[in-house]
Amino acid sequence: MFVDELGASESSLLNCVPKEDFGGGHPDPNLTYAKELVERMGLGKSSSNVEPPEFGAAADGDADRNMVLGKRFFVTPSDSVAIIAANAVQSIPYFASGLKGVARSMPTSAALDVVAKNLNLKFFEVPTGWKFFGNLMDAGMCSVCGEESFGTGSDHIREKDGIWAVLAWLSILAYKNKDNLGGDKLVSVEDIVLQHWATYGRHYYTRYDYENVDAEAAKALMANLVKMQSSLTDVNKLIKEIQPNVSDVVSADEFEYKDPVDGSVSKHQGIRYLFGDGSRLVFRLSGTGSVGATIRIYIEQYENDSSKTGRESSDALSPLVDVALKLSKIQEYTGRSAPTVIT
Repeated sequence: MFVDELGASESSLLNCVPKEDFGGGHPDPNLTYAKELVERMGLGKSSSNVEPPEFGAAADGDADRNMVLGKRFFVTPSDSVAIIAANAVQSIPYFASGLKGVARSMPTSAALDVVAKNLNLKFFEVPTGWKFFGNLMDAGMCSVCGEESFGTGSDHIREKDGIWAVLAWLSILAYKNKDNLGGDKLVSVEDIVLQHWATYGRHYYTRYDYENVDAEAAKALMANLVKMQSSLTDVNKLIKEIQPNVSDVVSADEFEYKDPVDGSVSKHQGIRYLFGDGSRLVFRLSGTGSVGATIRIYIEQYENDSSKTGRESSDALSPLVDVALKLSKIQEYTGRSAPTVIT
């Protein structure tokens, strides 16, 4: 596809010979496992004198998930789906007649929500699991969808499609540079993302995973988070004691979804705390078998002041991370002083 159809040189492709064991590597496309690509794009720890390419991307072993990178720049999956949706009609001929709607999984950042609101698009927030997107797309209700775990897709297929996401980004780059070919400086991936943040605001985002924690302790932690939702006044008083400058929680619930296509109801899909400034905390529990459970905390700080959208992600998120860890009493319940993985 990239060499024969699009004319890329074979030297621009890495790990493209199918192997049953993925060549001994990990099949997932992310900053941890795609080390070779991350280094090549100028994002690694070693300082190389080689100028990075303008665009880099990875797909996983069966090419359904994806990661998109610019020169020394990482595009989060939550931002990626929002940027594809915002540029689809102008940049991708398939969508020239408009988008039927857009959708994201509940833990994915609300960047797509802001695009949908601004462009007056039908919007759906669904539980984690691609079948929910599939129902919407089969019913002609959704054109672009995505999730924070590196999955992006469209209604050409009933599954996430990593190759499609890469081609979508290349189409956006081509469109942004249509009057600039042969010029001194291309409109870059970073330029596109920065312009998106300037227009729609930025959703600073991170995920903390606590793996193999005691299942009973994990259930008790989640039950306490639900119980606390009965009094948001008390929750906000507690938050102000932890971080006085964090916005108030305006609503909180345990997410459930009624499928508009088949009417099925999915309950207990995650605990949400929604803040007045558009920020969110989401807590999800999985794998409560005998081996142990995984608690995932999704921390999202919304910033629509364009003078503050270029901050280091860790700095912007630090107050809300503090709130999330102390509000949930995660160390008290699990004995863990740090997450297993931070994404």
